[in-house]
Amino acid sequence: MAPADPLELSLERVTAGAVSAVPGAEFASITLLDDTGPQTVAATSEEIKVVDFAQYAAHRGPSIEATTQRAAARVLAEASEDTWPEFAGAAKAAGVRAALAVPLVLAGGEEPMLGSLNLYSADPAAFDPFDKGLMQVFTVAASAAISNAHRWQRSRLQVEQLEFALVSRSDIEQAKGVLMALHGCSADEAFLRLAQESQSKNTKLREVALELLASLRRR
Repeated sequence: MAPADPLELSLERVTAGAVSAVPGAEFASITLLDDTGPQTVAATSEEIKVVDFAQYAAHRGPSIEATTQRAAARVLAEASEDTWPEFAGAAKAAGVRAALAVPLVLAGGEEPMLGSLNLYSADPAAFDPFDKGLMQVFTVAASAAISNAHRWQRSRLQVEQLEFALVSRSDIEQAKGVLMALHGCSADEAFLRLAQESQSKNTKLREVALELLASLRRR
């Protein structure tokens, strides 16, 4: 079994902490909205994901409301049969009678990333205005974990791109040296030969250099 992702572990702790801290809460999940749509990135149980997925498929429900409107949504399953029937049906099947979804807004990039922290309970009297305030502690923790993970991913990508650029430059310099030795030309002329070959074959300069170096090794 592959080790759990650090972000996944952090978000699992956030959902577990929210369930422990908020009276009446029995399940929790975190929704994030990306280019492909809403996704559940953490949940205290597999069963509660079904309630999330019903909302995503219908494009409506408390988690969608909190995510898109950036406002907390506290609803009863029974009272939402007309407005959100898909959520109401899935909630009842899972034994959920009340839900509280609080928005997550993560700054970064050109557009903020949106999401929600969702609590579910079998008690229709669960969740009050104080609980909405308490949930902010956990939304801050979730936002920090996600933002830190994204920063780490961007830094790692930049390092990988730099490493690739350095390797590419090394290969091209070797190929230039070969051409200079074979044809008695200057470094600029050798680079021009590589560039012309790259254009004629419609391939990257590094690939042309690697092909040249490989052909020499086969001799």
